[in-house]
Amino acid sequence: MEKKDIDWGNIGFGYMVADYRYVSYYKDGKWDDGAIVSDPNITLNECAGVFQYAQTVFEGLKAYTTEDGHIVCFRPDLNASRMVDSAERLVMPPFPEDRFLDAVKQVVKANEAWVPPFGSGATLYIRPYMMGINPVIGVKPADEYMFRILVTPVGPYFKGGAKPITIKVSDYDRAAPRGTGDIKAGLNYAMSLRPIVKAHEEGFAENMYLDSGSRTKVEETGGANFIFITKDGTLVTPKSDSILPSITRRSIMVVAEKYLGMKVEHREVYFDELKDFAECGLCGTAAVISPVGKINDHGKEICFPAGMEEMGPYTKKLYDTLTGIQMGTIEAPEGWIYTID
Repeated sequence: MEKKDIDWGNIGFGYMVADYRYVSYYKDGKWDDGAIVSDPNITLNECAGVFQYAQTVFEGLKAYTTEDGHIVCFRPDLNASRMVDSAERLVMPPFPEDRFLDAVKQVVKANEAWVPPFGSGATLYIRPYMMGINPVIGVKPADEYMFRILVTPVGPYFKGGAKPITIKVSDYDRAAPRGTGDIKAGLNYAMSLRPIVKAHEEGFAENMYLDSGSRTKVEETGGANFIFITKDGTLVTPKSDSILPSITRRSIMVVAEKYLGMKVEHREVYFDELKDFAECGLCGTAAVISPVGKINDHGKEICFPAGMEEMGPYTKKLYDTLTGIQMGTIEAPEGWIYTID
């Protein structure tokens, strides 16, 4: 299929209206068959549950064009499972995991012309989301729901691509963290909007959130997990019940150990340890792996010596291996790649 006339190598991380999206409705205790539709607009009652009580969940994944021309997704089964967890936490009817995968396949195939070509540096971002749609004025779950998937081609999440970014230690706690307790996915990003706007106004790319109890342990940023590399080449990832269980982070841990032979530690990371790490990065579906050069702690800078000017050597190996797996240039572990076409 002929691709859209887009300057793929120079697009940012934003929304473009693609040709098609997927929609399915839940009513009278069951989901309908779902369909591919062309209308990007949604009309709802003013009292819909999503407006009154924010009863909505979402996921995020990507489609890639491999070197041999296939279109694939990276571990979408984990997104399907995580969305079930999120829905159950908000008393929403889970969208069946097998149907989630089929819906992803349908909407990506329908928008094949929007999937960036191999080597362009761009990908097709896939956003499944679900919301309560019938009028609800008392504090209770909705009875009817809409599940949709939109797609949009995107470039790098952070400006500058592989150039290290500077982030700040946030003065805010996350009042509604993305992974607190039994919340398994991204239920509420809204609480991080004010801190991220403030960070951008001050010239920083992101916030580092510390644990709200003691403010001594590293958690995550507003939209990504942290990874750290010690001076002896050990990958360290923060462990906390209030951190989103990132699919990218979990995959990086496997890549580090199985592909690169690195030692891997998933544990609590104390803020006063940061000065001893050689490299730092942010990871997630949108960010992939983005290097962090400096962390600003209220005017005091913590610099990572191996990543001040460019992506550090271990972070680069992790990035190259992970993206190689996603793009089909490196053989993937069994079950990691879902072929669309």
